[in-house]
Amino acid sequence: MRIGSAIVLIWLIIGVVAAAERNYFSNDRTNCAELSNITLTIVAGPLNYMGVNPKVKCNTPEPSK
Repeated sequence: MRIGSAIVLIWLIIGVVAAAERNYFSNDRTNCAELSNITLTIVAGPLNYMGVNPKVKCNTPEPSK
């Protein structure tokens, strides 16, 4: 169990490093797509360095008048 936890922790740390290299944390205001891209990049972890570049396209509905 400890080895699995360590692997997951290292996986997520690598994902955070990849997100930081893409400057995802530099923007003060984030929208749905940016937050989704950050999350997917972190979850993808080391796959980011193998060519995976997860992107999400979010369209939120406009408020009615």
